Amino acid sequence: MKTTDFSTFLSEHRHDDVRALALQAGKYPGIDLQEAVVQIAGRQIAEKKLPSWAAIDDLRYPRHLSMEQCSSELTARYKASLVSGERMADLTAGFGVDCSFLARRFRQADYVEQQEVLCRLAAHNFPLLGLPHVQIHCCDGTDYLQHMQPVDCLFLDPARRDSQGGKTIQIADCEPDVRSLEPMLVEKGKTVMVKLSPMLDLSTAVKELRHVSAIHIVAVHNECKELIILLKKREENHKVIEEELIIHCEQIVDNSTSQHFSYSQAEEKAAHCPLTDRLYTYLYEPGAALLKAGPFRLLGQRYGLQKLHANSHLYTSDTAVDFPGRRFRITSWSGFGKKELKTLLQGVDKANLTVRNFPASVADLRKKLKLKEGGEVYLFATTLANGEKILIRGEKD
Repeated sequence: MKTTDFSTFLSEHRHDDVRALALQAGKYPGIDLQEAVVQIAGRQIAEKKLPSWAAIDDLRYPRHLSMEQCSSELTARYKASLVSGERMADLTAGFGVDCSFLARRFRQADYVEQQEVLCRLAAHNFPLLGLPHVQIHCCDGTDYLQHMQPVDCLFLDPARRDSQGGKTIQIADCEPDVRSLEPMLVEKGKTVMVKLSPMLDLSTAVKELRHVSAIHIVAVHNECKELIILLKKREENHKVIEEELIIHCEQIVDNSTSQHFSYSQAEEKAAHCPLTDRLYTYLYEPGAALLKAGPFRLLGQRYGLQKLHANSHLYTSDTAVDFPGRRFRITSWSGFGKKELKTLLQGVDKANLTVRNFPASVADLRKKLKLKEGGEVYLFATTLANGEKILIRGEKD
């Protein structure tokens, strides 16, 4: 089979249903259909996840699991914005997405990966991506770390799956274990960037890693995607003071829009946000990164908002402010009496329903209210400062 024939086949079938295509081997005797399906499926994922890669026809992709686990272009670009220098090394490079974007910020870069198939893909793809300065090292990242020369930046994305393929959260359950490697990591890298599970508790990360210098929480389209820990070597007697660490919440809306909020726990503890038992013109819901981090008093103080309840994490104001999350114009609200609910929901058969500090799940409440999901109406079931349970109806502002 000629390479040009295979490339032409990929181009002609790039939008096909890969599950249906996989069953048509007899129709294309001259094509390695199994490999073609892998490439077409990979490119279809890349069109959404890595659009600048998908635009390059000759790039090659790995099997589904590697595509599922790799970073998106949006999160990779954000990580790359945090570092720069002479040389970097990615010790868990995988398909190479993070490495490719980080490498553009350095004069030299090292891709380290123990799976030969991924190394071959990287060797093929990086020149096409305009990255001839990336050196490929097919070896274990921990072994490479022991013998490498110091660099300006080390990057690790430890595998967060156990031997059965289940997802893991705790640092100790990931491979490699960053805790045991930390002393060597901060010796070999001026800055060490570690990508951890977005489900990991922030305090746990600070307690288990003694050289933490900053924390970044990254959300994309209001879904928390990554927890990034930056490590920098500290003096032996210099302890991490958790309250003083700067936590960066980055909420990426699209290629050109993001919302950023930085703070320390000390600022949050000192902040005062007034509570209210009434609603004003606008309702505010913090974005996913902020809900993960939890600067709930500071949000109200910085933006001049009133909080509906200490545990509701919803805010209101009469004047619209540019808030790091979603803003809604309140159209009406009610308690949970049958008559008032009937008035509030008149003409509504579907809505986007959110529950905040309320004694029922979304599923249970949706069933009770007999509402389908979706539409232009937004409903919030929550509790006011005086303890009153209410349902707020609003529209996106």
